[in-house]
Amino acid sequence: MEDDHKEFLAATHQKFATFRKLSQQSGPEQAWEKMLEGFPEKQKQRMTPFLAESTLAEGFTRAIPFFKSVGMDMQVVDISNSGTDAALEIQKYCPYLDICKEHGFDTPCYVICEMDVEATRRAFPEIKGEILSRQAFGSCVCMFTYQRSVV
Repeated sequence: MEDDHKEFLAATHQKFATFRKLSQQSGPEQAWEKMLEGFPEKQKQRMTPFLAESTLAEGFTRAIPFFKSVGMDMQVVDISNSGTDAALEIQKYCPYLDICKEHGFDTPCYVICEMDVEATRRAFPEIKGEILSRQAFGSCVCMFTYQRSVV
């Protein structure tokens, strides 16, 4: 698990450094799109095993050990109703808050969370993801919803 944590931290530092460099070259919007190239495919590869579960909540719950291995504290709540399979992902600790500042960013949200949600949307158009609260903006947790229609 220590190796997962080290790899995660290294990849996070690299992501912020790359975004900084690309932003300086062509602006943040073009940098964001450039960094999204190929990311939906990676996201699809990572998430498909979890999304194959009966519900999003079951799939996201299966992901908890990975998040724990990289130092995050995640909880999942099944909020399915009215023909919608839905899960609330709650992150009680944001490891990105300090890392983003080391790279000159005020918050990690645009480079990390918003990019993850967008990559998920592009990889799985049937899933709607949304960021409900952010520790970077003063909330006590980061909270995301993911939902899809039940077929």
